[in-house]
Amino acid sequence: MTLTQQILWGSIYLGICFLIEIALLTWCTQVVRQMSIRLENSKRFLTIAGPISMALGFIVAIHTFQVWLWAIVWVLRDVLPDWNTALYFSLVTFTTLGYGDVVLGEDLRIFGAFASVTGLLAFGLSTAFMVALFTQVFKEELIS
Repeated sequence: MTLTQQILWGSIYLGICFLIEIALLTWCTQVVRQMSIRLENSKRFLTIAGPISMALGFIVAIHTFQVWLWAIVWVLRDVLPDWNTALYFSLVTFTTLGYGDVVLGEDLRIFGAFASVTGLLAFGLSTAFMVALFTQVFKEELIS
């Protein structure tokens, strides 16, 4: 893959993951809002723990889905030999851990770096989402 192709395809996959993250966090917001309404008259522990647990479940699922999406790319393009290696590389790259025991060839290094950027943005967006959720949950708890 040429440098231009790596940047183009990396940007496309990054954009897809970003749209998935936004769509699922939006859905999560709606689910958490409905849950909060249902738990309004419940014990204080449930009104705090319920929405937070639900949001964390969504975030884990969203990140897992994105890791799988990148693993699919590595397998379908015959970049990595098997699903185990592809998932491992995808997860290690997505979390920006990067052990270095599995590396891409020179023709895919820039493209592979987009998986790291995807993870950075996903974790940043999820963290901001959780901070906003905690702020809202605790604000509502202080008022009641």
